Amino acid sequence: MKDGKFLMGKRHNAHGDGTWSIPGGHLEFGETPEETAIRETLEETGLHIKNVRFGAVTNDRFEEDGKHYLTVWIVSDWESGQEHITEPDKYDMMGWYDFDNLPSPLFLPWEQLLKSEFIHALKSL
Repeated sequence: MKDGKFLMGKRHNAHGDGTWSIPGGHLEFGETPEETAIRETLEETGLHIKNVRFGAVTNDRFEEDGKHYLTVWIVSDWESGQEHITEPDKYDMMGWYDFDNLPSPLFLPWEQLLKSEFIHALKSL
């Protein structure tokens, strides 16, 4: 988070194409979710983050794709760097948003997060 906002990108790939989400990806063998968040954020945006901590979990069923994921949401604070798209095959554009100004359409895990019990705790950060 930076000034009460979080960085979101418009996805440009087969999974969630055209929807908005935060940087993320799959764990590498032996990584913690927090380590994954640090790595993926740097790889996808060029930003360094700090105060990396657990935020929430959502249960995400992508019916059309026949896929089912548990998404682990990690909360962090901006430390340094200027955001830029480092992987143009994954994102078309990026911007800073808060809960009152979310872009549309949202990636399915975001929709699930907004319906979850965790959302009240996240909004208070």
